[in-house]
Amino acid sequence: MAWALTFYLRYFWCYVPLYGLLGALALMAFFRFLESHWFVWVTQMNHLPMEIDYEKHQDWLTMQLQTTCNIEQSFFNDWFSGHLNFKIEHHLFPTMPRHNYHRVAPQVRALCEKHRIPYQTKTLWQGMTDVVSSLKNSGELWLDAYLHK
Repeated sequence: MAWALTFYLRYFWCYVPLYGLLGALALMAFFRFLESHWFVWVTQMNHLPMEIDYEKHQDWLTMQLQTTCNIEQSFFNDWFSGHLNFKIEHHLFPTMPRHNYHRVAPQVRALCEKHRIPYQTKTLWQGMTDVVSSLKNSGELWLDAYLHK
């Protein structure tokens, strides 16, 4: 905890002399803004558009595979998502280091094929457009409920 708090001391020690106090705060706010948007895109493109049913009483593995999907593996996608483009493997093995997901993915895919469970993968572009579509649908539901109280 103490080490984490020293981040702010080190940050201000480095950037206040360069940008002044307000400039250093503005720079931090700008990067937090970018970071939060990145985090939302990376985490939600694997979750939001997926089919979720509450009363199917499925086994744990099947439920994990139906409620999430992967984004295709590529150097850029691995880097951009911090290896969380392997969201299926992340849900199945949450304590596994992220940089090892690509090693277990072929085994998970083979297990899915063996048991005829869909292993869903989409492109980065499709994942991002699915987020926009899901937000649009949610917004329309909210607007309809709001206008027709």
